[in-house]
Amino acid sequence: MDPVESPLFIELRRLTFGYGERVILDGIDLSIPRGKVTALMGASGGGKTTVLRLIGGQVRAQSGEVLFDGHDIGRMDANALYAARRRMGMLFQFGALFTDLSVFDNVAFPLREHTSLSESLVRDIVLMKLDAVGLRGARDLMPSEVSGGMARRIALARAIALDPDLVMYDEPFAGLDPISLGTAARLIRQLNDAMGLTSIVVSHDLEETFHIADQVIVLANGKIAAQGTPSEVRESQDPLVRQFVNAEAQGPVKFHYPGPGIDEDFGGGLLPPGSSGGPA
Repeated sequence: MDPVESPLFIELRRLTFGYGERVILDGIDLSIPRGKVTALMGASGGGKTTVLRLIGGQVRAQSGEVLFDGHDIGRMDANALYAARRRMGMLFQFGALFTDLSVFDNVAFPLREHTSLSESLVRDIVLMKLDAVGLRGARDLMPSEVSGGMARRIALARAIALDPDLVMYDEPFAGLDPISLGTAARLIRQLNDAMGLTSIVVSHDLEETFHIADQVIVLANGKIAAQGTPSEVRESQDPLVRQFVNAEAQGPVKFHYPGPGIDEDFGGGLLPPGSSGGPA
Protein backbone atom coordinates (compact mmCIF):
# COMPACT_ATOMS: atom_id res chain seq x y z
CA MET A 1 0.00 0.00 0.00
CA ASP A 2 1.43 3.38 -1.01
CA PRO A 3 2.04 5.90 1.80
CA VAL A 4 -0.41 8.77 2.04
CA GLU A 5 1.05 11.91 0.47
CA SER A 6 1.29 14.83 2.87
CA PRO A 7 -0.76 17.90 1.91
CA LEU A 8 2.24 20.02 3.00
CA PHE A 9 5.12 20.07 0.53
CA ILE A 10 7.47 22.40 2.44
CA GLU A 11 7.66 23.12 6.16
CA LEU A 12 9.90 25.47 8.11
CA ARG A 13 9.83 24.38 11.75
CA ARG A 14 11.05 26.65 14.57
CA LEU A 15 13.54 28.06 12.09
CA THR A 16 16.04 30.77 12.98
CA PHE A 17 18.44 32.36 10.52
CA GLY A 18 20.52 35.51 10.47
CA TYR A 19 23.56 37.19 9.01
CA GLY A 20 26.08 37.80 11.80
CA GLU A 21 24.22 39.37 14.71
CA ARG A 22 21.27 40.42 12.56
CA VAL A 23 18.37 37.97 12.92
CA ILE A 24 16.31 37.67 9.73
CA LEU A 25 13.96 34.83 10.69
CA ASP A 26 13.29 34.24 14.37
CA GLY A 27 11.90 30.81 15.24
CA ILE A 28 9.21 30.79 12.56
CA ASP A 29 6.84 27.99 11.58
CA LEU A 30 5.78 28.19 7.94
CA SER A 31 3.93 25.71 5.70
CA ILE A 32 3.64 25.55 1.90
CA PRO A 33 0.72 23.38 0.72
CA ARG A 34 1.26 20.95 -2.13
CA GLY A 35 -0.14 21.96 -5.52
CA LYS A 36 -0.94 25.55 -4.54
CA VAL A 37 0.44 29.03 -5.24
CA THR A 38 1.82 30.60 -2.06
CA ALA A 39 2.87 34.25 -1.99
CA LEU A 40 5.61 35.48 0.35
CA MET A 41 5.17 39.18 0.95
CA GLY A 42 6.26 41.94 3.31
CA ALA A 43 8.55 44.94 3.50
CA SER A 44 12.03 44.83 1.96
CA GLY A 45 14.54 43.01 4.13
CA GLY A 46 11.88 40.88 5.81
CA GLY A 47 13.40 37.55 4.81
CA LYS A 48 11.35 36.56 1.75
CA THR A 49 14.26 35.76 -0.57
CA THR A 50 16.09 34.22 2.38
CA VAL A 51 13.28 31.65 2.66
CA LEU A 52 13.88 30.69 -1.00
CA ARG A 53 17.61 30.36 -0.35
CA LEU A 54 16.95 28.14 2.67
CA ILE A 55 14.65 25.87 0.66
CA GLY A 56 17.24 25.62 -2.12
CA GLY A 57 20.00 24.81 0.36
CA GLN A 58 22.09 27.85 -0.55
CA VAL A 59 22.21 28.79 3.13
CA ARG A 60 21.67 26.71 6.25
CA ALA A 61 19.55 27.66 9.24
CA GLN A 62 21.18 28.31 12.61
CA SER A 63 18.43 26.22 14.20
CA GLY A 64 15.21 24.49 13.19
CA GLU A 65 14.30 22.46 10.12
CA VAL A 66 13.54 23.04 6.44
CA LEU A 67 11.51 20.05 5.27
CA PHE A 68 11.22 19.48 1.52
CA ASP A 69 8.65 16.75 0.84
CA GLY A 70 9.34 15.42 4.35
CA HIS A 71 13.16 15.52 4.18
CA ASP A 72 15.33 18.05 6.04
CA ILE A 73 17.33 20.12 3.55
CA GLY A 74 19.79 21.08 6.29
CA ARG A 75 20.82 17.45 6.88
CA MET A 76 21.28 16.45 3.23
CA ASP A 77 24.71 15.60 1.87
CA ALA A 78 25.77 17.02 -1.51
CA ASN A 79 24.24 14.19 -3.56
CA ALA A 80 20.89 14.33 -1.79
CA LEU A 81 20.80 18.12 -2.05
CA TYR A 82 21.49 18.05 -5.80
CA ALA A 83 18.77 15.42 -6.23
CA ALA A 84 16.33 17.67 -4.33
CA ARG A 85 17.33 20.68 -6.42
CA ARG A 86 16.51 18.77 -9.61
CA ARG A 87 12.92 18.78 -8.34
CA MET A 88 13.02 22.58 -8.03
CA GLY A 89 12.82 25.31 -10.63
CA MET A 90 13.91 28.88 -9.94
CA LEU A 91 12.94 32.07 -11.72
CA PHE A 92 15.44 34.70 -10.64
CA GLN A 93 14.66 38.40 -10.43
CA PHE A 94 14.93 39.91 -13.96
CA GLY A 95 15.36 36.41 -15.44
CA ALA A 96 19.14 35.99 -15.15
CA LEU A 97 19.49 34.55 -18.65
CA PHE A 98 22.93 33.56 -19.92
CA THR A 99 23.71 36.51 -22.18
CA ASP A 100 26.02 34.57 -24.53
CA LEU A 101 23.52 31.76 -25.16
CA SER A 102 20.52 31.89 -27.47
CA VAL A 103 16.98 31.61 -26.18
CA PHE A 104 16.95 27.94 -27.24
CA ASP A 105 20.25 27.17 -25.49
CA ASN A 106 19.18 28.96 -22.31
CA VAL A 107 16.17 26.67 -21.97
CA ALA A 108 18.19 23.64 -23.04
CA PHE A 109 20.89 24.30 -20.44
CA PRO A 110 19.36 22.39 -17.47
CA LEU A 111 18.43 19.47 -19.74
CA ARG A 112 21.99 19.17 -21.03
CA GLU A 113 23.42 19.67 -17.55
CA HIS A 114 21.27 17.20 -15.63
CA THR A 115 20.16 14.57 -18.17
CA SER A 116 21.64 12.36 -20.90
CA LEU A 117 18.80 12.96 -23.35
CA SER A 118 19.55 12.98 -27.06
CA GLU A 119 19.68 16.34 -28.80
CA SER A 120 16.52 15.49 -30.73
CA LEU A 121 14.64 14.96 -27.45
CA VAL A 122 16.19 18.11 -25.96
CA ARG A 123 14.97 20.04 -29.02
CA ASP A 124 11.41 18.75 -28.64
CA ILE A 125 11.29 19.53 -24.92
CA VAL A 126 12.74 23.02 -25.36
CA LEU A 127 10.25 23.88 -28.08
CA MET A 128 7.36 22.57 -25.96
CA LYS A 129 8.45 24.67 -22.97
CA LEU A 130 8.90 27.76 -25.14
CA ASP A 131 5.50 27.15 -26.69
CA ALA A 132 3.97 26.97 -23.21
CA VAL A 133 5.16 30.55 -22.56
CA GLY A 134 4.27 31.75 -26.08
CA LEU A 135 7.84 32.15 -27.35
CA ARG A 136 8.56 29.15 -29.56
CA GLY A 137 9.15 31.55 -32.44
CA ALA A 138 11.88 33.36 -30.49
CA ARG A 139 14.10 30.29 -30.16
CA ASP A 140 17.00 31.68 -32.24
CA LEU A 141 17.11 35.15 -30.68
CA MET A 142 19.74 36.27 -28.18
CA PRO A 143 18.78 37.68 -24.75
CA SER A 144 19.85 41.15 -25.91
CA GLU A 145 17.22 40.96 -28.65
CA VAL A 146 14.19 40.34 -26.41
CA SER A 147 12.19 42.62 -24.12
CA GLY A 148 12.18 42.41 -20.33
CA GLY A 149 8.82 40.66 -20.32
CA MET A 150 9.98 38.14 -22.91
CA ALA A 151 13.18 37.50 -20.95
CA ARG A 152 11.09 36.69 -17.86
CA ARG A 153 9.00 34.21 -19.86
CA ILE A 154 12.13 32.59 -21.32
CA ALA A 155 13.49 32.24 -17.80
CA LEU A 156 10.20 30.61 -16.79
CA ALA A 157 10.51 28.11 -19.66
CA ARG A 158 14.01 27.30 -18.39
CA ALA A 159 12.71 26.93 -14.83
CA ILE A 160 10.18 24.28 -15.88
CA ALA A 161 12.46 22.48 -18.36
CA LEU A 162 13.06 19.54 -16.00
CA ASP A 163 9.37 19.28 -15.03
CA PRO A 164 10.02 20.24 -11.40
CA ASP A 165 7.65 19.69 -8.50
CA LEU A 166 8.38 23.13 -7.04
CA VAL A 167 8.93 26.46 -8.80
CA MET A 168 10.17 29.48 -6.85
CA TYR A 169 9.74 32.98 -8.24
CA ASP A 170 11.84 35.85 -6.89
CA GLU A 171 10.10 39.14 -7.79
CA PRO A 172 8.74 37.89 -11.14
CA PHE A 173 6.83 41.13 -11.80
CA ALA A 174 9.59 43.65 -11.05
CA GLY A 175 10.10 46.19 -13.85
CA LEU A 176 7.37 44.84 -16.14
CA ASP A 177 4.82 46.94 -18.00
CA PRO A 178 1.14 46.22 -17.19
CA ILE A 179 0.65 43.90 -20.18
CA SER A 180 3.79 41.84 -19.48
CA LEU A 181 2.96 41.78 -15.78
CA GLY A 182 -0.52 40.43 -16.40
CA THR A 183 0.86 37.85 -18.84
CA ALA A 184 3.49 36.67 -16.35
CA ALA A 185 0.94 36.38 -13.54
CA ARG A 186 -1.46 34.41 -15.72
CA LEU A 187 1.34 32.04 -16.79
CA ILE A 188 2.32 31.34 -13.18
CA ARG A 189 -1.24 30.37 -12.32
CA GLN A 190 -1.85 28.37 -15.52
CA LEU A 191 1.42 26.44 -15.36
CA ASN A 192 0.91 25.68 -11.67
CA ASP A 193 -2.47 24.13 -12.36
CA ALA A 194 -1.64 22.43 -15.68
CA MET A 195 1.61 20.85 -14.46
CA GLY A 196 0.50 20.10 -10.90
CA LEU A 197 3.24 22.31 -9.46
CA THR A 198 3.76 23.85 -6.07
CA SER A 199 4.67 27.52 -6.51
CA ILE A 200 6.21 30.11 -4.17
CA VAL A 201 6.01 33.70 -5.38
CA VAL A 202 8.05 36.44 -3.69
CA SER A 203 6.51 39.73 -4.77
CA HIS A 204 5.70 43.30 -3.79
CA ASP A 205 2.97 43.62 -6.42
CA LEU A 206 -0.12 43.33 -4.26
CA GLU A 207 -2.95 43.23 -6.80
CA GLU A 208 -1.53 40.68 -9.26
CA THR A 209 -0.09 38.48 -6.52
CA PHE A 210 -3.33 38.43 -4.52
CA HIS A 211 -5.18 37.58 -7.74
CA ILE A 212 -3.21 34.38 -8.42
CA ALA A 213 -2.30 33.20 -4.90
CA ASP A 214 -4.10 30.53 -2.90
CA GLN A 215 -2.24 31.48 0.28
CA VAL A 216 -0.44 34.68 1.35
CA ILE A 217 2.24 34.83 4.04
CA VAL A 218 3.40 38.24 5.25
CA LEU A 219 6.84 38.29 6.90
CA ALA A 220 7.91 41.11 9.20
CA ASN A 221 10.46 41.60 11.97
CA GLY A 222 11.59 38.01 11.75
CA LYS A 223 8.09 36.63 12.34
CA ILE A 224 4.95 35.78 10.38
CA ALA A 225 2.68 38.81 10.64
CA ALA A 226 -0.21 37.23 8.71
CA GLN A 227 -1.02 33.99 6.93
CA GLY A 228 -4.18 33.01 5.09
CA THR A 229 -6.13 33.48 1.89
CA PRO A 230 -5.75 36.82 0.09
CA SER A 231 -9.12 37.98 1.44
CA GLU A 232 -8.18 37.00 4.99
CA VAL A 233 -4.91 38.94 4.77
CA ARG A 234 -6.71 41.98 3.36
CA GLU A 235 -9.03 41.94 6.35
CA SER A 236 -6.25 41.60 8.93
CA GLN A 237 -6.37 44.14 11.76
CA ASP A 238 -2.65 43.84 12.48
CA PRO A 239 -1.21 47.40 12.13
CA LEU A 240 1.83 46.24 10.17
CA VAL A 241 -0.24 44.13 7.76
CA ARG A 242 -2.69 46.99 7.26
CA GLN A 243 0.19 49.38 6.54
CA PHE A 244 1.59 46.98 3.93
CA VAL A 245 -1.72 46.10 2.27
CA ASN A 246 -2.86 49.74 2.11
CA ALA A 247 0.58 51.16 1.20
CA GLU A 248 0.51 53.59 4.11
CA ALA A 249 3.57 55.76 4.71
CA GLN A 250 3.00 55.92 8.47
CA GLY A 251 2.90 52.80 10.61
CA PRO A 252 5.06 50.19 12.32
CA VAL A 253 7.50 50.14 9.37
CA LYS A 254 9.44 53.37 9.85
CA PHE A 255 10.92 55.60 7.15
CA HIS A 256 14.15 56.24 9.11
CA TYR A 257 16.67 53.49 9.69
CA PRO A 258 17.55 53.33 13.42
CA GLY A 259 20.51 55.55 14.30
CA PRO A 260 21.76 58.36 16.53
CA GLY A 261 19.43 61.25 17.31
CA ILE A 262 19.46 64.36 15.13
CA ASP A 263 20.94 66.51 17.90
CA GLU A 264 23.76 64.03 18.40
CA ASP A 265 24.70 63.97 14.71
CA PHE A 266 24.27 67.68 14.00
CA GLY A 267 25.27 69.11 17.37
CA GLY A 268 22.18 71.28 17.69
CA GLY A 269 22.94 73.12 14.44
CA LEU A 270 20.77 73.44 11.35
CA LEU A 271 18.67 70.36 10.72
CA PRO A 272 18.55 68.78 7.26
CA PRO A 273 15.45 69.56 5.13
CA GLY A 274 12.40 67.52 6.11
CA SER A 275 13.82 66.50 9.49
CA SER A 276 11.54 66.50 12.51
CA GLY A 277 14.32 67.08 14.98
CA GLY A 278 13.39 63.94 16.92
CA PRO A 279 15.35 60.72 17.24
CA ALA A 280 16.12 58.90 14.00
